Amino acid sequence: MLIDFFYTLRSAKLPVSVKEYLVLLEALQQGVVGPESDGAYSLDDFYYLARTALVKDEKHYDKFDRAFAAYFKGVELLADFSKDVPLEWLRKNLELELSPEEKAKIEKMGWDELMETLKKRFEEQKERHEGGSKMIGTGGTSPFGAYGYNPQGIRIGQDKGRNKSAVKVWDQRAYKDYDDTQELGTRNIKVALRRLRKFARQGAAEELDLDDTIKSTAANAGWLDIKMVPERHNNVKVLLLMDVGGTMDEHVHRVEEMFSAAKAEFKHLEFYYFHNCVYDFMWKNNRRRFSEKFPTWDIIRKYNKDYKLVFVGDATMSPYEILQPGGSVEYNNEEAGAEWLQRLTGAFPKFVWINPEPQGVWQYRQSIAVVQQLMNQRMYPLTLKGLEDAIRLLTK
Repeated sequence: MLIDFFYTLRSAKLPVSVKEYLVLLEALQQGVVGPESDGAYSLDDFYYLARTALVKDEKHYDKFDRAFAAYFKGVELLADFSKDVPLEWLRKNLELELSPEEKAKIEKMGWDELMETLKKRFEEQKERHEGGSKMIGTGGTSPFGAYGYNPQGIRIGQDKGRNKSAVKVWDQRAYKDYDDTQELGTRNIKVALRRLRKFARQGAAEELDLDDTIKSTAANAGWLDIKMVPERHNNVKVLLLMDVGGTMDEHVHRVEEMFSAAKAEFKHLEFYYFHNCVYDFMWKNNRRRFSEKFPTWDIIRKYNKDYKLVFVGDATMSPYEILQPGGSVEYNNEEAGAEWLQRLTGAFPKFVWINPEPQGVWQYRQSIAVVQQLMNQRMYPLTLKGLEDAIRLLTK
C-alpha cells in the first residue's frame, strides 16, 4: 500500500532507495509504531518513522515534508473534533489593520526608551492584553507583542513580521538551510556566474597541447613530437555569506537557485549563514546555529584576501540591528553589525552585496541605505543584469 508513497518521494527528487523502503516496511511489521486506544494509527507517528527510515540528510527534510503532505492530503480531516482546542490556536484573535493616516499618528520610541519600557511592562503586567496601545499583547498599537501595528517595536510570539520593522524578536526561530541541489529553471544564472571563473594551468603535465604538438611535429619533418601541458584548474575563490530567515523567507527560491548555481560553478566555494546582519559569529547549519558557531574573527583569519566576498541578503531590518550594540533581534551582541561589515570588507578587497529585494523598494528601506553606504554602494539586485554588474566589479 506504500508503493505509491515511495514513488511520490522519488518524484520529489528525494534520494530514497528500495532498501530504505524495505526498512520502513519491516519497522511497521515489527510494530515500531502501533494503533492507539481507539484502534487508529497515528499519522504523526508514521511521519516520524518514515522520515527516520527514508531521509538520511537533514537538508532533505523540507522536500520530504512537502511530498508527505501531498500524498496524505485530506487525511488530517479525520481528526477528532471533540478534543479541546489548544490555547495557542486561539492566541491570534485579532490582527490590526490601520489606514496610512492612522499609522502616521503612532509615534515610535528610541532604542533606550524601548528597552527600558519593555522592562517596566514585564514588571507591571499580570494578565493577557489584546487591542491596546501600552501593554504586551496582540492586535493593538503597542510596540510590544504580535499581530498589531507599531512603526518600531519588539515582536513577541509571532511567526513572522508583517511590517519588517521589529528591532527585537522575543522567540527563537528555526531557519532552514538553502538547498544546494535546487535545479535551476534557467541556465542564465550559471552563465552569468561563469564569467567570474578564472582558469590557470597548475601541477604536472597531464593534458595534450594539440596546437603545440602539430607545430612541433611539422618542424620535426613529420616525426611525431607530443607536447603536454598542465591541466587547467578553476582557481577563483568565493566566500559566500547568506542571510537566512525572517524577511528572507520570501526570497528562498531565488537564493536557492543562485546557491545551487554557485556550488556547480566554483570549485573553491565557502559559505556561511547569518541573520539580518553579520555579528561576531556565523554558522553553516541552521538547525545547529547556536551549538555550532563559527566566530567571525576566525573566518576573517582563515581565508586569504584573494577570496571574492559575496553577501546575499535583503538588508531589510531595523537600523538598530546594524548601528547599535545589542541591536540583534536574537541576542545581545557586544559590537554593532556595522563594525563587523567593515572588518569583512577590509579583509577582502573584492566584495559585493546581492539583494533579492526588488530594486524599486530600496529607497523606502532605511536599513538598505545604511548597508549600501557600508558597502561603498556595491549593492546589486538579484537579477541577471545585477549579477553581471557585480561580477564585472569583482573581476576588475
